[in-house]
Amino acid sequence: MRLWAVSVGPLKHVYPGPMPDIGIVQLLVAALAGIVIGVVAMWALNRSMTSVEEIDTVSASVADSDIQSVLTAVPQAHILLNAAGDVERASTIAYSLGLVRGSRIIRSEIVAAVHEVTAAGEPKDMELSLRRSFANTGRIVLSIRIAPMSGNRTLILFFDTTEAKRLEETRRDFVANISHELKTPIGAIGLLAETIQDVADEPENVVAFSAQLQRESVRLASLVQDIIELSRVQDGAAIAHGELVSVDDVVAEAIDRCRIEAESRGIILASAQAPDAQVFGDRPLLTTAVRNLVDNAIRYSNRGGRVSVGVTCFEGDVRIAVVDQGVGIPPELRERVFERFFRGDDARTREEGGTGLGLSIVKHVAADHGGRIELWSEPCKGSTFTFIIPEAYAPDTEQEEQ
Repeated sequence: MRLWAVSVGPLKHVYPGPMPDIGIVQLLVAALAGIVIGVVAMWALNRSMTSVEEIDTVSASVADSDIQSVLTAVPQAHILLNAAGDVERASTIAYSLGLVRGSRIIRSEIVAAVHEVTAAGEPKDMELSLRRSFANTGRIVLSIRIAPMSGNRTLILFFDTTEAKRLEETRRDFVANISHELKTPIGAIGLLAETIQDVADEPENVVAFSAQLQRESVRLASLVQDIIELSRVQDGAAIAHGELVSVDDVVAEAIDRCRIEAESRGIILASAQAPDAQVFGDRPLLTTAVRNLVDNAIRYSNRGGRVSVGVTCFEGDVRIAVVDQGVGIPPELRERVFERFFRGDDARTREEGGTGLGLSIVKHVAADHGGRIELWSEPCKGSTFTFIIPEAYAPDTEQEEQ
């Protein structure tokens, strides 16, 4: 007798006798089904693994996209380092300033700070002073923040604080200077008041000291007014509500304000006007600027001299030139005369009553009106200050109606 067997999974059945034909068919069907199920299972497994890889790839892509979006949004320039310390991304300025070359940071100070951040896992702030690439152009001060990120990355954010540092130094100097300048007339007024009280029974001395007291009070008032004017012109909104201004009217008013001072010194004031010259801006500020130039010319002119004011229009600009025949300015001082509280001849300026703010105000007014100030000077021959601002364009009435 023949025995035949059929295996289904772990079970095995043994049957006596010959294998029936129907059993062969069932066996073949079961075998084919097993093959198909195996193939489908392998396909499903491979598909599943592929999907996981795709998800990881998409996730990494999304993460990189998020990082790029964040770096684009922050105002600071950046350098992003990978786990090996190589540069993944960097702002263009990082290469321009010489912080990055190729895929490496070349500034040893930053590299050392990155190592500290990596070891401690805490952010670090630092400042770095760099020499500009061009000769005699000073240094750049960078404020830098280094912070660890996920994936063993390191992010470096930095921005240029050179201008902020300069402004802070200027502010400190200004406070120191203004304190000194205010202290002098205030101290003199107090001393003169005590002296007048002591000589109350001496009319001649009272008159003399009273005249000095008046001069010091005028000087103090002038200084305070100049401080107010300087604060105003340093405000960017000073000419937010400008108007169409006749340059001849500005010059005439400025000369009229200085006429008494000029006559007391025996100085002749002359002007050459341009009737059609107009500018757009703040008339009181423009008048103050021209008055300061004329007043400065009078104070530094010799008695019996001449101060001239001329107005011309050239290539879209209005040029107001104030010419004196005074002592002139040495070449090494011509740039500094526009600094606040700078005096070329300190003793003479104090004697004449100047505050040292007039030309600084002129420079700011010109800049606020989109212009500039130019200086020509020759020692013992005189000086010419030229106030230059854009000419206003006013269309003809007939053109507007058309």
